[in-house]
Amino acid sequence: MSTDGNIGASSAFSRLLGLEILQVGGGEARVRLTLTDELRNLHGKLHGGALFSLIDTAMGQASHSLGDGGPSSVTLECKINYIRPVSEGSVLCHTKVLHAGRRTQVVEAEVLQGDKLVAKAQGTFACV
Repeated sequence: MSTDGNIGASSAFSRLLGLEILQVGGGEARVRLTLTDELRNLHGKLHGGALFSLIDTAMGQASHSLGDGGPSSVTLECKINYIRPVSEGSVLCHTKVLHAGRRTQVVEAEVLQGDKLVAKAQGTFACV
């Protein structure tokens, strides 16, 4: 995986959440999210919606890295398993395109905090 021209190509929403796009290329991406008070749920943990946004953004970056540099796919569906809560610190999402077809792509994601699995997801993207 390389750090190519897609680094920093994030949306205003991604910036609002504080997502850090660390690596993108060759159908893979790594994106980090640091927990802030604004991202906590009522129980003081990282909100599931923020975690889902991290995953969707990282999957999109991996998918787009196989295109011509412009927006090349959109999320059709995504299934996520939340494994453990996050109370502090940051999490790292690693995504990889498993299948790159002409019309759809299948992408998987793992979110880790250190060596602990926080969430696992799989999504389908439409090539546009």
